[in-house]
Amino acid sequence: MAATDSELLGSAVTGTSRAVVRTVVGMPTSDGAGVKLTRVIGTQALSYLDPFLMLDEFGSDDPAAYIAGFPSHPHRGFETITYMLDGRMRHRDNHGNEGLLTAGAVQWMTAGRGIVHSEMPEQEQGRMRGFQLWLNLPSGEKMRPVEYQDIEPHKVPVVELPQGGQVKVIAGHFDGVRGPAPERTTQPVYLDVRLTAGSQFQSAIHIAKSAFLYVYEGEVSVGPGSGHAVTAPKLAELAAGDYVQVTAMKDARFLVIAGIPVREPVARYGPFVMNTSEQIHQAIADFQQGKF
Repeated sequence: MAATDSELLGSAVTGTSRAVVRTVVGMPTSDGAGVKLTRVIGTQALSYLDPFLMLDEFGSDDPAAYIAGFPSHPHRGFETITYMLDGRMRHRDNHGNEGLLTAGAVQWMTAGRGIVHSEMPEQEQGRMRGFQLWLNLPSGEKMRPVEYQDIEPHKVPVVELPQGGQVKVIAGHFDGVRGPAPERTTQPVYLDVRLTAGSQFQSAIHIAKSAFLYVYEGEVSVGPGSGHAVTAPKLAELAAGDYVQVTAMKDARFLVIAGIPVREPVARYGPFVMNTSEQIHQAIADFQQGKF
């Protein structure tokens, strides 16, 4: 039986606390036209965490590290979620869509059957910082029409925590508040949590979901009691359970991300993610023939 929204996240925290299975440190790399970033999911250490295919963190005060951006490139078979912490990013595509992501904004792009787009910074000075997450699509949805949702910062609800801190609800539910992200078969959860030292965060996560934390500032302890210490920048994969509990050892910021696994074969080649090698060959042929 599939979980319903009311079962996914909320204020009630009962059952088994999710423990840390392992922690992973991201790998420095570059993408696009040489943009420097840290790849957290999509490496030899963690190739993917079903249904999540990739997680990149980008951030620099040096324009030379990001100004060349991500010129036109294709995608097929999955979704990209771009969350900006600082800076501005202009996106355009071959379907006539265009928009500007500012600090705090989110872009949810469904590549589906195929798209060619670009993501270019619109500033030459100042900090560029954020994340891009790749979310897999089930086989029956990989060729769905292209879809965009640009979520402006003021449309992302913020829940203040009584002990100190706040939760930005991008996808899923927290404390009765629903995020603005679109409904999906994988029922994704995406929270950006800020805690002050000594404060605590708790949230139910349905047992059917894969889940992880990405601590990008400070240090936290995951689990009840002494817990498992996780220091930024580090990903903590979570075991099955009913809820997650996090205590800030010092001021901290982290992402809580979860989703129902697709449990299908994954065939990937660069910007294409399908189920078989034949489908990858077809995606390449379609792109070369201008069918995107």
